[in-house]
Amino acid sequence: MSVDNRILLMGNPNVGKSVFFTELTGIHAVSSNFAGTTVSFMEGQIKLNNQDYTLIDVPGTYSMTPSSEAESVASQFMESGAAAVICVLDASNLERNLRLGLELKRYKLPLIYALNLTDVAERQGISINARLLSQELNAPIVQTIAIRRQGFDELVNELETILDKPPASSACESCPRNDSQLDDDASWSAAKEIARRVIKKTNTKPGFLERLGDSMMKPMPGVPISFLVMALTIAAVLGGGRALRAGILLPLVNNIIVPFFRNIFESILPQGALLNILVGEFGIFVISFEWILALVFPYVLFFYIAFTFLEDTGYLPRLSVLFDNIMNKLGVQGGSLIHLLMGYGCAVPAIIGTRALSTRKERIIITAAICFAIPCISQTGAIISLLSDFYWWMMPAMMLFSIVFFIIVTLICGKLVAGKVDPLLIEIPNLLIPSRRAYFRKLAGRMRHFLHDAQVPMMIAILIAALLSESGLLEVIAYYARPLMTRWLGLPEEAVVALVLGIVRREMSVAPLIALNLTPLQAFVGGAVSLMYLPCLSVFAILNKEFKTKVAVIIAFSTIAVAIFVGGVINQVGLLFV
Repeated sequence: MSVDNRILLMGNPNVGKSVFFTELTGIHAVSSNFAGTTVSFMEGQIKLNNQDYTLIDVPGTYSMTPSSEAESVASQFMESGAAAVICVLDASNLERNLRLGLELKRYKLPLIYALNLTDVAERQGISINARLLSQELNAPIVQTIAIRRQGFDELVNELETILDKPPASSACESCPRNDSQLDDDASWSAAKEIARRVIKKTNTKPGFLERLGDSMMKPMPGVPISFLVMALTIAAVLGGGRALRAGILLPLVNNIIVPFFRNIFESILPQGALLNILVGEFGIFVISFEWILALVFPYVLFFYIAFTFLEDTGYLPRLSVLFDNIMNKLGVQGGSLIHLLMGYGCAVPAIIGTRALSTRKERIIITAAICFAIPCISQTGAIISLLSDFYWWMMPAMMLFSIVFFIIVTLICGKLVAGKVDPLLIEIPNLLIPSRRAYFRKLAGRMRHFLHDAQVPMMIAILIAALLSESGLLEVIAYYARPLMTRWLGLPEEAVVALVLGIVRREMSVAPLIALNLTPLQAFVGGAVSLMYLPCLSVFAILNKEFKTKVAVIIAFSTIAVAIFVGGVINQVGLLFV
């Protein structure tokens, strides 16, 4: 893309850049990787002065002196040039944000500042003289409340003005005078001086949200609040997903969709292999709806409903601070908890997100824990469906097993992987009530991405199952895997298809088990094996991309061996009590 029609959206993490990007570009945006790196950024189209421009949401950075790959990418974007730059400032943390705002001046690009979160600043008793700030920075300042879309019209107007007539000079009165790399002390001193001039503080007492946000990071009442939040989240995902599945989706699939396609194909095709592949026991137009729509989709939907809400409120970083001491005992820092929670959505973005961790050792530890002990939401939905027909305690027991195994894997990896883990350094955003508009846009985007990313691999897995069944290869594989499946794991021979399909998608290591007439012990063993089993192809691909082939192969083969070993141990011990 040409730098002449490129607009960069810059700012510290957690200042609301993503809301600006969504509102300015709409929902049609694409994610790209910066050339030569694994760092991704969003880009979308925006029309200004009757011309098309590309707005780029640059990875959040605190400084133009890179300390991570993401910050290096942000610096390279600025160095390569742009038609204009929008720098988003957090009005409630102006001094810290101004450091980056001042450093951007040295690139001498048309620059406009969006002073965001002004409502939060007012609640905290912070009043900012925007006119004086504009004079200090010698650039337009637009006060905004992004989640309410306040100030956006003025922002667009100012942006069109600077694009039409860029300012002759980008100097500012309080900026350091040299054009070279800004010294950290000079940057902070200039930011502190400007903040002192433009900020006026009152004796306003902290509001309810500020007090609640602070209390969430203290053992009391933070720990009880965290357990309440987790209990409500689990109840929403399990209860909502099961109600949607049983009340609407299963009847829809079994009584309307599958019979519809079966009648169509049976009326135009003779009995035989092709008909079986399409609407047979493992038929594409049977299993695809039963597994994707009725089995996985409801739990994915309610997980993202809950997770997106917690993310937009700013609660997750507070959870990281609250449990930092516990995570330290496991050899990692509290900030990694966010990546683990992301893993319950999908392992791929969770592993990519570990780039924010400061050391390779911690990245590998958390990645291994995600692969061994954190089921993605699709897999979780399948496990819930598998265990829900048995005793009520089986799903809580599986969750406890997952937690215990996470602890074991983390401790072992901490001993085996060389290197160090840095202490917690995390941005704590303001505790906010999410904007309905921004919340539902993000939720819709995540569901679209899930359907887009999951649909093709799941359909491939279903096609493989249909071909294995129809060709007779499934019986051959089951025969040779009998000692492993029936004697060690205690599962029916037919369950071997779960191990085959699990390579394609993690939830496919569970879905085939649901159709089998399993005992409670067999169901638990199957769920445990699925939990620890080989990461799916997309996860293996991202492991190879992020950590190279050696680490990817070690994790992949370790998960297979451990899953089969531990699953067999559970079965052999369980047989002593049944």
